[in-house]
Amino acid sequence: MAEIFASRRVRHTPFTQGVVAAGVKAYTVYNRMLLPTTFASIEEDYHHLKSAVQIWDVACERQVQVKGPDARRLIGLLTPRDLSMISESRCLYIPVTDQNGGMLNDPVLVQAAADTYWISIADSDLLMWVKAIAACNDFNVEVCEPDVSPLGIQGPKSDDLMAAVFGDGVRALRPFGCGRFDVQGREMLIARSGYSKQGGFEIYLEGSVHGMGLWHILMEAGKPFDVRAGCPNLIERIEGGLLSYGNDMTNENTVLECGLGKFVSAERLGECFGGRAMREELEAGSKQMIRAIEIGGGPVPVCDHAWPVMAGGRRVGQVTSAAWSPDFKTNVAIGMVDSHHWDAGTELKVETPDQVRRAAVVREEFWG
Repeated sequence: MAEIFASRRVRHTPFTQGVVAAGVKAYTVYNRMLLPTTFASIEEDYHHLKSAVQIWDVACERQVQVKGPDARRLIGLLTPRDLSMISESRCLYIPVTDQNGGMLNDPVLVQAAADTYWISIADSDLLMWVKAIAACNDFNVEVCEPDVSPLGIQGPKSDDLMAAVFGDGVRALRPFGCGRFDVQGREMLIARSGYSKQGGFEIYLEGSVHGMGLWHILMEAGKPFDVRAGCPNLIERIEGGLLSYGNDMTNENTVLECGLGKFVSAERLGECFGGRAMREELEAGSKQMIRAIEIGGGPVPVCDHAWPVMAGGRRVGQVTSAAWSPDFKTNVAIGMVDSHHWDAGTELKVETPDQVRRAAVVREEFWG
């Protein structure tokens, strides 16, 4: 595959210097910013992530800041999730929907201060959508992209590394809990969250100029824990059922189709965008839904486009992410399957680039 041509439209991050020094082998582009995808190899990175601790440059998770007296009202229009649990000590995963109930993004919402919220976005341009909502409703808010860059600390030894840098108090954070902690006289907002099922944290760095300083502190403190630079791992995220916006779902898919119904509050459907469409789908049932799919045979090729899922000679869905799992000794996959073929045990066929393979819906839950 050809290399990405460097330009100012594809932005470096506050941590790019450290990523390059660590031997990054491949990038993708995410929110017009570089996101590492491989260091040693996808499989070696996978094994290390499951056994030690990695530092991830995820500054591409850009923040949409909503600040002002009407900030909470505006955010209430964006999502069907009940926001009553949000606070300066707890962040929330929220599906963001359009007027038809389609998925626009699936960010983490952080309350950075009393009237300031950061929407830590997946790979789609949510900033302009939020600006338009603010302008059209004459909300008393400021909407911008602040100089805030997340840095992920992921893996089973992440608590040890974070405690070594920020103190043992960080261990007390519960999943999606957050707080402010000091390092060398500088306060940083930290959340127990991240794009893996191995446990970890995200540090919301304020001020790009401090990026490499933080990187070096963490790398030095992590030596006793076999720290390495890492990145979201394709195999591990599929095992854990972590969806990738733009790959596994787009605005053509609804929250319910994406298996995110637990984040839909029936009481909020009269307030948020797409509420009517979501209510109708709840009453009628979804026509398709995300499922874990096991694909037979040896390791599958790279899944860089949707693979047709077939049953009885007709297309009944598509596989959107797939990889060989060294731990489960099978090809694990995420797919969207229609309602007549999504039950566990349903046999299917998947048209991969090298051959048609036998496959099956293995469970409603994923592997990891």
